Amino acid sequence: MLSLLFAICMIWFVGKFFVFGLRASWGIMKLLLTVIFFPLILIGMVIGGLMYIAFPLLIVGGIIALVTSHS
Repeated sequence: MLSLLFAICMIWFVGKFFVFGLRASWGIMKLLLTVIFFPLILIGMVIGGLMYIAFPLLIVGGIIALVTSHS
């Protein structure tokens, strides 16, 4: 009986750490995408001559950032 309780607690404990890991990795990925990858993609579009695509993306991103800011 005690080993069954131990197994249930271990599954719960490992599950909590798994969910924590998913949340942490999602937060890190959002930070990397918004700070590093998206600006590099926009700069690459401008250098490649795709200004007509990069500029509207920049405007939409700015509007979304203004609307979702918590100030």
